Amino acid sequence: MGVSTIAKIVKETCEVIWEVLQPSEMPVPSIQDWLDIAEGFYTKTQFPNLVGAVDGKHVRLECPKSSGTQYFNYKQFFSLILLGICDSNYCFTIIDVGSFGKESDCNIFKQSAFGKKLYSGQVNFPPDTCLPNDTERVPQPCPYVIVGDEAFALNKHLLRPFPGKSLNNERRIFNYRLSRARQHIECTFGILSNKWRVFHTPILASPNVAIAITKAACVLHNFVRRRDGYITEDSMSCRMEEESERRGVGNASTNAKELREYFVKYFNTPENALSWQNKVLAM
Repeated sequence: MGVSTIAKIVKETCEVIWEVLQPSEMPVPSIQDWLDIAEGFYTKTQFPNLVGAVDGKHVRLECPKSSGTQYFNYKQFFSLILLGICDSNYCFTIIDVGSFGKESDCNIFKQSAFGKKLYSGQVNFPPDTCLPNDTERVPQPCPYVIVGDEAFALNKHLLRPFPGKSLNNERRIFNYRLSRARQHIECTFGILSNKWRVFHTPILASPNVAIAITKAACVLHNFVRRRDGYITEDSMSCRMEEESERRGVGNASTNAKELREYFVKYFNTPENALSWQNKVLAM
């Protein structure tokens, strides 16, 4: 067969895989789904009201024809971005695929369909609820949140770590607790790339075909993950390039900053501290 024929077959097959499996393996989460995800994160990471971890990864491309510089990123190679949100079982709940490699995670997330809903308060998250074992004299109901790294803008529904220049010991502990939960998305990408090794080398296909391949791989990842379980070795090495450039993300609202400080206090109370969190910081 000719190259163009094979490319058409691959693209059509991947599109059918996505269309058939997406409604069952990556549906739009319901309120009960968010509650189940939060329960899973709290059981595994002791981070309450957490409904996802978000990050972006480069999907390497061979130089696309007539692409100009839009897919050429600051790391000096061609790529498109896979932005993903995962649950505590290393499955994708939300993905956005196809943004140019030169774009930042923050901008991609804000411009995605889910990001627009999140920053405008339109996601169907469960009602605010008090954190478990909250010892504040008058416990404050807190919204359900997603955690990301420094590349994302702080919001009442998205927590990011404190920058290094503003750290005290309590904030370092918060950063550790957030990082511990956020590692789930790193592991999810690691499992994806080690299971579907097309991501180990640049994809020799047009951007449209690469998008179809990536979407199919993500939904197949969920399909396999829920049936085969989790193998630790799968996540030991993530071969997909991290979208790690840090750019300015603007000023956060006062409510978002106050919510993050509330979590800082929560993680530093004796009832909710992890027995090893201070030892980790001392290492």
